[in-house]
Amino acid sequence: MMNSEPQSTNHALLWLRADLRISDNTALNCAIESGLPVIAIYISTPMQWYQHHISGRQVDLIERRLKVVKQQLNDINIPLLVLECDDFSTVPETIIQLCQQHQISAVYCNRQHGWNEKQRDIAVEQALITDNKHWYCSDDYCVVPPGQVVTLQQQMYKVFTPFRTAWLKQFLQHNYQPTTNSDKVMFSQHCLSLINDNLDDNASFQPFNYSKQDSLLWPVDEQAIQQRLQMFCETKAEYYQQQRDFPAIDGTSCLSPYLAIGALSARQCLAALIETQPQCVEINSHNGAFVWLSEVVWREFYNHLLDSYDRLSKHQPFQLYTHKIQWLENSDHVRAWQQGQTGYPIVDAAMRQLAATGWMHNRLRMISASFLVKDLLCDWRIGEQWFMQQLIDGELASNNGGWQWAASTGTDAQPYFRIFNPTTQSERFDADGEFIRQWIPELESVPDKYIHAPSLWSGFGGVNYPLPIVDHKQMRLLAIDSYKQAKTLHDSSHQL
Repeated sequence: MMNSEPQSTNHALLWLRADLRISDNTALNCAIESGLPVIAIYISTPMQWYQHHISGRQVDLIERRLKVVKQQLNDINIPLLVLECDDFSTVPETIIQLCQQHQISAVYCNRQHGWNEKQRDIAVEQALITDNKHWYCSDDYCVVPPGQVVTLQQQMYKVFTPFRTAWLKQFLQHNYQPTTNSDKVMFSQHCLSLINDNLDDNASFQPFNYSKQDSLLWPVDEQAIQQRLQMFCETKAEYYQQQRDFPAIDGTSCLSPYLAIGALSARQCLAALIETQPQCVEINSHNGAFVWLSEVVWREFYNHLLDSYDRLSKHQPFQLYTHKIQWLENSDHVRAWQQGQTGYPIVDAAMRQLAATGWMHNRLRMISASFLVKDLLCDWRIGEQWFMQQLIDGELASNNGGWQWAASTGTDAQPYFRIFNPTTQSERFDADGEFIRQWIPELESVPDKYIHAPSLWSGFGGVNYPLPIVDHKQMRLLAIDSYKQAKTLHDSSHQL
C-alpha cells in the first residue's frame, strides 16, 4: 500500500490560462523541471469574462477542452483543479489559499499581454512574494516574445512589413521549435499519492457559471486538433494565397479557435508548416505557405503591440486624432448590421454566419467591419465588442488589431480614404453568389446578375429582403469628410 506524502512536502503549482495543452507548454515544462510534484489549476472568472465580452461559444470550447487536458494531466500524475473566482480581483487570495493548503512553494504560468491580465499577475506575484513563494512567468503565447522585435531605436514597430522582416530574422536565428515533455514526466509518485489522498480527481468539475453556446463544430481532442493542422499544411497551405479570400471555398486553416484558447501553439503551427512547406520561410516568396506564415506573424504583431501600448486594452485608438471623429449614433443601423439585415448581401451573409457558427471568414471580417465603420459611420468599438461576444476565436489583440485596421484608427491601418465597396467586394469574392445563397435563403430565386445588389432586380418586390439601409457612395464621402475634420481638429488643438 502506498504511503501518503508528509504534509510538509513542497509542491509546484501550474496555473493554466490561455494555454490549454500539455504539448509545447513552457510553464508545464518548467514546473516539471523544478523536480517538485505538480498540481495544476484553472480559474474561471465569469464576471471578468462578461466584462471582456467573451463569447458563450468560446467559454463552452474552453470547458470541453479542459476535460481533455484534465485527463492528459492525470495520465502524467498531475491533478487538475478547476476553481472559480468572480473576477481577477479575488484571484491572488485564491492562489495564496491554495498554496497554503497544499504546501505549494512555487507557481508557474505563461504570460498574457492584456492590461487587466498583467495587473492581475502583478497582484498575484506580490502576494506570493509576501508569502515567501516563488513566481515563474514564461513567454509562451507568441513565438518570438514581445520586446524582442524592435527597431534600431529599440522602439516597437508600427508598420507590419518591416516588423515581419525583423521577426523572420529573429525566428531563423533562434530555435523556436515546439518542445515536448515526454522526456520529463518520469518523476516520482508524489502527485499520485496527492491525488489519492487529498484531491478527488475522479469528480468532474462543475459547468462554468456562464451563458454558454454550443461549440460542437470544433472537436477538442488532441488527435483531431493535430490532424486538422497537419491536413491544412499538407493539402491547403500551398494554395492558401489563391483560395483564402473566397468564403465559399474551404481554403483557410480554421485553427484560430485553438490558438485563441491555447489548445494549439503558434510554434506547433509553424513547425508543421515548415516541415511540409519548407519554402514558406523565404521572405517575400508570396507562395501560399508564406502568406499563411504571414498571418501567424500578424497575430504576433498585434500581440506585441498590445503588450507595448496599454491603451489598446482600454478601448482607445492607436491613432490619437481619431478620438475626434464624430460617429453617428443610429441604433437601428447597428441592429440591422448585427442581424444581417442591411440590404447588402455579402455583409448580411457574413453576419448570419457569425451568429449561427461563432466564426466568420477573414475576408468577410474585413468587409463587414468596413461596412459598420465607413458605410454606417458607427464607432468601431461597437463592432469590436459585438465580434468578441460572438466569436469562438475571439482574442483581444487580433480582434482589436483587426477592427482598428478596418477603422483606420490603428497602427499600419487601412488609409481612411480607402473604403471597401461591399458590392464590388461581393462580385469579386463570391462571384456566383454561392456563399450569399447559403446564408440568405430568401435570395435563392434572385438571378446571378443581381445577387450582389438584389434591389436592382425587377422581381425584388416579391423577395423578403430589405432595401439597402444606406447609399454606399454618399456614406463613403461622409466618412472621408468625417476623418478629415477629425484630423484638422486634432492638428489645430496640438499647435502652439
